Amino acid sequence: MKRRNFIKKGTTGAVSATMIPLSISTVESNTDGGERRSDNWYQVGTGKKGKPTRKKELHVDVLVAGGGVAGCCAAVSSARNGAKTILVQDRSVLGGNASSEIRVHLNGVTHLRDGHPERETGIVEEILLHNRFNNPQGAYNVWDHVIYDYVTQEPNLKVMMNTQAIEAKMKGKKIKSVKCWQLTTETEYTIYAKHFIDCSGDGLMAATSGALYRTGREGKAEFNEKYAPDEPDNWQMGASLILHSKDMGRPMPYKPPSFAIPYTEGHKPKMHRSVLPFTHGFWWVEVGSDKDIIGETEEIRHRLMGHLYGVWDYIKNSGNHPESENFALDWVASIPGKRESRRFMGDHILTEVDLMNHHHFEDAVGYGGWSLDEHNPGGIENLSEPASYFHYRFDKVYEIPFACLYSQNVPNLLFAGRNVSVSHIALSSTRLQGTCATMGQAVGTAAALCVKKSINPRELRDSHINELQEQLLRDDAYIPNRPSKDKNDLAPKATEIFASSTSSGDVKLLTNGYSRDVQEREEINHWQSDGLPAEVTFEWEKPITLSKVEIKCDTNTRKNLMLRSDSREDDQFTTTIPPELLKSLKLEMRSQGKWTKIGQKEENNRRLIKFNFDTIKTTAIRITLEETYGAQVGRLYEVRCYKK
Repeated sequence: MKRRNFIKKGTTGAVSATMIPLSISTVESNTDGGERRSDNWYQVGTGKKGKPTRKKELHVDVLVAGGGVAGCCAAVSSARNGAKTILVQDRSVLGGNASSEIRVHLNGVTHLRDGHPERETGIVEEILLHNRFNNPQGAYNVWDHVIYDYVTQEPNLKVMMNTQAIEAKMKGKKIKSVKCWQLTTETEYTIYAKHFIDCSGDGLMAATSGALYRTGREGKAEFNEKYAPDEPDNWQMGASLILHSKDMGRPMPYKPPSFAIPYTEGHKPKMHRSVLPFTHGFWWVEVGSDKDIIGETEEIRHRLMGHLYGVWDYIKNSGNHPESENFALDWVASIPGKRESRRFMGDHILTEVDLMNHHHFEDAVGYGGWSLDEHNPGGIENLSEPASYFHYRFDKVYEIPFACLYSQNVPNLLFAGRNVSVSHIALSSTRLQGTCATMGQAVGTAAALCVKKSINPRELRDSHINELQEQLLRDDAYIPNRPSKDKNDLAPKATEIFASSTSSGDVKLLTNGYSRDVQEREEINHWQSDGLPAEVTFEWEKPITLSKVEIKCDTNTRKNLMLRSDSREDDQFTTTIPPELLKSLKLEMRSQGKWTKIGQKEENNRRLIKFNFDTIKTTAIRITLEETYGAQVGRLYEVRCYKK
């Protein structure tokens, strides 16, 4: 193929796809920003001289580096499961590639071969629903603060913005602490933790721990990958810059900046480089690297800005797009959205073969389904080849095992996102943010369990993987081919389950262990009422003790909820609160023949609805579905009951 010839250029001296262990050395310096030994500070108000103390230590159970979607999910799940957690983010906003700074759509299993999504639930869905309730106008800058509001409300979680984890300090093979730098306060933090999760994408914290990682593309022979190059090389998928334009209602002349790089190619459908519509930018304005893509970041950013403004100049001034006459630039990104750099090695490397064969993993904790979408490594600087090679489109989801989410050689290090243990070709699918979110929730939950049990992630996988999977399922994550089998759930032990009405499904499906309809097998796993209000009742032959009832309702996982710059509304995407979501419901319990209301939800905003109450002995519970956000019927997928 021509692209193989193109990508061979400039590879001399680069390291091909191989694992790189980093050695750590500590260098003492009298210019340490945290010490401020030479600071000459005169305080006018007191007339005194002082020296700022900007070197601090923090101690927690879990440190999460990187506040993108994967990192947010990891931090929240860790905190919710009992671990004292810190999330450090090197930007002023959370969300990573999905934030207002970059504005990549939060895709995941957005569409399978039949065109339908298999949307992620759990924490990432809670974030997306939080946005629907609090940002109906779809403003990107508000979206940043919606995520911030969601994450910072966790009582067991501390969020540190503008803070980068820059160096891991080791004790033997384990990470003991991490040196962090907070730009805005000029403060050096040393954060001690028991477990560390790198969700930062580039993975500086993990790299400085000596964790094995690789960059570049594996050749066909290593993993028997059909779509890999014949020989290994150093190319990594590039970063992109996006722009938005606006119709100003009058002619808007345009003069490109001095750094613009001329773009002369017209629309070539087979190359996936259409400039239409031009209102929401071009993902294919992309530049990759066959050397050190992290070290070249600023150079790449400069070239990307030149290419982006060059494309806009072509649209405005070539004469080929007169429809652009009244349009002007409304927003242009300054931070590139990255796709690939370091990939850290775990006990398993997920490959194209695993994905295409839908390999079943006993330690599965997440899933994906975006196409094998390997971007042209040369990006816009290789116009002779397509912008992306859409190698393969899946007809059902694939599994992601826990063994590719922790380090092979650093015992207390986990990771989630685009830096996990996958081959280059597998990364072309697993890098999607919704898929990364499933990994994030998995590793956050795993880290909390490791803290509780005083074990490392490998031990968790070898001896306690069932407990991790059960907790994820209880917390509304989805694991393909893995129904819940929670022995502590008392709902399946009910002697009678009945409903006031049924229009589809069966009320007894609420305890079968599946909390969604399984699309690829066309399996129904729900109960749906015939109108509202409607009731579901569980009865036990002998009194049981309860303090928790957990319900999973319907949010229509066949429609995507992500914020989109084009506000798309159709059979696959929605800009509104799902009308199927339950708005109002109540819980009653029967004790000594008398029904008593235990709980009421009036403005529910989540699929997973929890009722927590003082311990009660009961022989029956009754759930009354009162109102949705628009649907005329109510639908439930699961009901769980717990003693504690």
